[in-house]
Amino acid sequence: MATITKKFLNNEKQVTGTPYGTSITLQLSVATTATGAVSGADSTTAVAIGDVVRVGIVRAGMRLDDAKVLVSTAWTAAVTAKVGFAYIDGVDSTAVPQDDDYFGAAIALNAAGRYVANNTAVRPVILPKDAYIILTTAGAANAKVSQTDVMVEVTNVGIA
Repeated sequence: MATITKKFLNNEKQVTGTPYGTSITLQLSVATTATGAVSGADSTTAVAIGDVVRVGIVRAGMRLDDAKVLVSTAWTAAVTAKVGFAYIDGVDSTAVPQDDDYFGAAIALNAAGRYVANNTAVRPVILPKDAYIILTTAGAANAKVSQTDVMVEVTNVGIA
């Protein structure tokens, strides 16, 4: 089980919902090469079962509202993923614990489509510190070109 970090995480597209609003949609893209490795990452090894891919950063004070996973080019057959968050400093918070499937689990990356967050047992949380949005793979190793976008909806409410 490896941790793969996309380079240039701070350069992801951010779109506000209104001209002066606090709602933001983060478009966090994950593309893989013909060998199944994440393009533009700190690893050139194919994504294996259980690998954690850090796809983007959400800043402290953001409330996690929702997410969608858009698979435009499918991963290898049987690849699924869970999508959640982990703190950048690696230290958990008792108030808002890290959650690797906060947005959902068993999301089919092996078929093109739109997948909404499917974890119904969560409530919106406000991040007390900066966190990675993570995609943790399961089912099979990836061995092909793929394209996935994780669209994370957040609201800037500030740190309490």
